[in-house]
Amino acid sequence: MDEDDYPGKPRSNRKQSTSHSRSWLERLTHIFTGEPLDRAQFLEVARVAQQRNVIDGEALSMIEGALQVADMQVRDVMVPRAQMTCVPRDAAPEEILPIIVESGHSRFPVIGDDKDEIEGLLLAKDLLRYYQSDGKEEFDIRELLRPATFIPESKRLNVLLRDFRASRNHIAMVADEYGGVAGLVTIEDVLEQIVGEIDDEFDPEEEGFLYKHTEQRYTVKALMPIEDFNEHFGTDFDDQDFDTIGGLVLREFGHVPERGESVNLGRFQFTVLRADKRRVQLMEMRLGPESGPGSHPGSPKDN
Repeated sequence: MDEDDYPGKPRSNRKQSTSHSRSWLERLTHIFTGEPLDRAQFLEVARVAQQRNVIDGEALSMIEGALQVADMQVRDVMVPRAQMTCVPRDAAPEEILPIIVESGHSRFPVIGDDKDEIEGLLLAKDLLRYYQSDGKEEFDIRELLRPATFIPESKRLNVLLRDFRASRNHIAMVADEYGGVAGLVTIEDVLEQIVGEIDDEFDPEEEGFLYKHTEQRYTVKALMPIEDFNEHFGTDFDDQDFDTIGGLVLREFGHVPERGESVNLGRFQFTVLRADKRRVQLMEMRLGPESGPGSHPGSPKDN
């Protein structure tokens, strides 16, 4: 008996199934032949593979994330200056330890008079040497400092990830166009764009919904209640149909958007920073003049 001649499967169905499999395999093979293939075609094949259970949803999400990282910049994922946990240059060990314990981080910028004056980086594990000596050694934080790497806000995340791997650094300071410190970025921040949120035991369950970078640029959690958004920005977005700002944005898109997609609501432009197959999670929001097309009926109040 031929391997295709088995009971319960009509010959016509076998031919159709074989034809579909061959069509999909031909497209998949096309990726690895070295012939030109654009990103849209590659993603189409990956999504077909997921639909046919060749890869799972997590794998597809990681593929999409890896591709989108190339379009993202450091400013999209960095920890802004105001939220950096720093260690003062002249702090004593007994002052530094509570900072380490409370934050749960392993690397800290050491600053001078302000956050623009970065002396270097302190690794929490380097502080163990002092406590191992029972305080008998004279403490000098300068002897423990590692050099800080500075990168521009505009650096692409795929390039940064490659640099992190090559240098074995896990953290870099982000400089703005004037040479000041705009924030910091870690290798975890980059990897989260590929594999999704990486939580550990030190991550707080709730950190607030809105992070201010400048007067015109914010990072907004999609779960921010519309009522809170209206109160903060003096807007009157309708909360009858949706409870969260992410719900309004999703309605404006008309589909579940991918990272990098943008839409306007009044004078607010929302760009998706993180999303999965069901919902938007994190957005960048920029304030601008009142928008025309693409604006939502719940526009800001006149001041």
